[in-house]
Amino acid sequence: MKIYTKTGDQGKCSLAGGSRIDKSSDLLEAYGTVDELNTAIGLVLAEEDEQTLQVVQHRLFAIGGMLATEVDLWEKYWGNTDLERYTTELEKEIDQLSAQLKPMRGFILPQGNRVIAQTHVVRTVCRRAERRIAKLTNEQPAYLPLLKYINRLSDFLFILARFWHNKTGVPEISWKSTK
Repeated sequence: MKIYTKTGDQGKCSLAGGSRIDKSSDLLEAYGTVDELNTAIGLVLAEEDEQTLQVVQHRLFAIGGMLATEVDLWEKYWGNTDLERYTTELEKEIDQLSAQLKPMRGFILPQGNRVIAQTHVVRTVCRRAERRIAKLTNEQPAYLPLLKYINRLSDFLFILARFWHNKTGVPEISWKSTK
C-alpha cells in the first residue's frame, strides 16, 4: 500500500464517512492539533516512562479519529469510546498527584528540567487543541465531551509538571510581579 494517495493535492481531505472538507477547515485544524498534542506527549514519554500518558496517547488517537469522522457516524466507528469515563479517570489521577503536592502560592513559571519544561509545552499544545474544539462546539454540541476531556487533560499536564518538580527536587519558580 502506498502512503500517498494524491487525493489531498487540491487542498481537500476525506472524513471517515467519505465527505470531503477543506484542509483549512476548523475541523481539520482541531484534529491536526490533537495529533500534534499526541506527538508532543511522545517527546515527554521519550524522557520519562509515565503510564497515564501512555493511556492518554491511545485516547487522543480515538479523539482525533472522532474528529475525523462525521458526527452521525460516531456510533458506528467510535461507539465504545467512553469519554465520560476517560475524563473521570483523569480527574482521579489529578487528585492523586495533587494530594502529594504543596498548595500553590502563585503563578509558576514553566521551567525546570527537560521533562518538566516539555510537559509545559505539551500543556500549551493541549490548551490550543481545547480552543480548536471549543470553536467546533459552537455549531455542533456533540463535540462537548471531547472538549471536556481535553480541558481535564490540560489540568492533568499542569499537575504532572508540578509532580515532577516534587519528585526530582527541582524547585518551582514563582512569577514575581513587577508591581
